[in-house]
Amino acid sequence: MELEFLLRLVIAAVLGAAIGFERELHAKEAGIRTHLLVSLGSCLFMILSIYAFEGFYTKEHTSFDPSRIAAQVVTGIGFLGAGTIIFHKNIIRGLTTAAGLWVTSAIGLACGAGLYILAIISTALVLLSLGIMNVFLKRLGSRIILLNFQTGSQTQIQAVIDKLKENNVEIKDYSLKEVSTHEGIVLDVALEIKTKRYKYNNLVSDIFREFSGVKIISIE
Repeated sequence: MELEFLLRLVIAAVLGAAIGFERELHAKEAGIRTHLLVSLGSCLFMILSIYAFEGFYTKEHTSFDPSRIAAQVVTGIGFLGAGTIIFHKNIIRGLTTAAGLWVTSAIGLACGAGLYILAIISTALVLLSLGIMNVFLKRLGSRIILLNFQTGSQTQIQAVIDKLKENNVEIKDYSLKEVSTHEGIVLDVALEIKTKRYKYNNLVSDIFREFSGVKIISIE
């Protein structure tokens, strides 16, 4: 029986690591170690839930629910997933990673119950959906970008905005303030823009290459 438990734990760890590896490749908040531990922990909880209290079955008038511990895993993983969700400047990030942790926990529970085929197929579907949707969204989806740059000229700010609009970039939010630098007082601009994902990689760099007096501070 101990070897069977060991097999379940190893399979859970491997499947969790596989999902975590995909998240790690995309530099997400939770990577290999987090997904591996979530899957492994869920598997262990399921094993404990099913087998740790078998001795109580023989006692008279004992009411025992072997799914009780496993059910609490679902609740507990919600708190962990919430920690990966970030709300910053009207943009929500980390929902996919949180959902990944949730399904990784379910895969770990399946391994703990000895449902290996179900766990393996579920892992394959998760990796397949993440991969396919990532390619699909790059072509057809949109992305919100937080862009921060500095310049000494109000005219250049308007020129940048006009250039973005020429490239079908939507300006969703805009803020401007004066900041003091070693070069003197400059205008600090924060833009929230929306653009097609397939344009994102080169769009910003190509546009700002045309403006020598504009300095990019950050792109998120």
